[in-house]
Amino acid sequence: MSLRKILSLPNTLAARLTLWYAGIFAVSSCIAFLLFYTLITSVLQDRIDQELRGQVQRFSTLLATRGVGAVNNSAVIDAQAAGVKKVFFRFLSVSGAVFSSSNMSYWQDIPVNGTAIEQLARGESPVLETITIPNRSDQVRILYALLSPTLIVQVGQAMESQSSFVEAFKRIFIITMSFLIVVATGVGWFMARRTVSGVEAVTSTARKISGGSLQERVPVKPRGDEIDQLAITFNAMLDRIQTLLTEIKEMSDNIAHDLRSPVARIRGMAEITLTSSKSLGEYENMAASTVEECDRLLDMINTMLLISRTEAGVEKLSRDEVDIAALVRKACDLFQPIAEDKNVTLRCQTRGKSSLLGDARMLQRMLSNILDNAVKYTPPGGQVEVSVSESEKRDIVIIIHDTGVGISAADLPRVFERFYRGDQSRSQPGTGLGLSLARAVARAHGGDIAVTSTLNQSSTLTITLPGSVEG
Repeated sequence: MSLRKILSLPNTLAARLTLWYAGIFAVSSCIAFLLFYTLITSVLQDRIDQELRGQVQRFSTLLATRGVGAVNNSAVIDAQAAGVKKVFFRFLSVSGAVFSSSNMSYWQDIPVNGTAIEQLARGESPVLETITIPNRSDQVRILYALLSPTLIVQVGQAMESQSSFVEAFKRIFIITMSFLIVVATGVGWFMARRTVSGVEAVTSTARKISGGSLQERVPVKPRGDEIDQLAITFNAMLDRIQTLLTEIKEMSDNIAHDLRSPVARIRGMAEITLTSSKSLGEYENMAASTVEECDRLLDMINTMLLISRTEAGVEKLSRDEVDIAALVRKACDLFQPIAEDKNVTLRCQTRGKSSLLGDARMLQRMLSNILDNAVKYTPPGGQVEVSVSESEKRDIVIIIHDTGVGISAADLPRVFERFYRGDQSRSQPGTGLGLSLARAVARAHGGDIAVTSTLNQSSTLTITLPGSVEG
């Protein structure tokens, strides 16, 4: 690993996760050590206190049965047996004066606690204290107790065993903790690297995509964890982006193709009129044709913008109560003369009132586009049937069925794409935007459009809209 990589490690997520893991482990272990240390020292101190109380109890019994001399002799013997550096005894008057003791050569620096003497004189319970002798590492546990109204005993015991145990415990803890922290750091680094490996894969793929390789995808592992979910979501986003780019390219090609024809016609008419026409009427005809072609171009451009704004949610639709059944009847009345001129039977079946919240103008345009296609692609003698009903979920269902030229199985999945026109529709005028706008309007109202068709037989469009107002 290079020096630059080593210096950059603290800035990586894996390094920070490792430091956090090791730090939390170290802090938790120290807290556990402190708790265990407090428990051990408390147990050892309680044991020493019990031994001191036992000595006092034995002295009290000897004093009651055999007198002060027996108590003094027993204290001297006990001190010699345990070792002069382990235990000492002092017998004091209530004024604090020492009148008898064990060998105090090792304990001469230990004073008499006047406060403890005063507490005993007031009749309080025995006093325990821990003191540290200057220039010595061991501590001493001392008990002051009242043997009689005039006799106080001071019993001291070195806490050497406790100190030795604590020192050994500290050494073991330091060695063990150093080893465990190293192991924890290694385990934390391994886990952190494994955790962020998926993020690195996403980052690497994003870099390749930014370089122009749109076909790259993040490898998904079978673990199913959050990183895999991120990879799946990222890949889905890339698929969507690639689809949108493909659609944009196709739409640009279609726009260029559909715009080229009217522009070429306008230029052709103008060129012919300028080169061969001499009368004012011919110029007027050219101007009228130009206006007609321009209107057609403007209508196509406005429709594209409306579809885009509706799909993106930019087009703010009104939310008024709309009787969709009445709207369907009006649309059928509007197309009835066109159908009769073409010798096509147009039937409309609606029952009562079917209401929803929506934009009447946009819904009317959706119905007009679909009915226009149905009548346009139905040959003379054919039929177009429109019906409005409600589903079990209270949705409004509009069905437009025609006996027209139908749609091939290859064209069926693409009928809602912008500018797409199947082989059966190329002989008729149109831009290929009607169904795209109709689906955009339906989805903007929380619904959708589905289509089924049999080539050269029939087509059925089903519009489903949420019925949000009681009819």
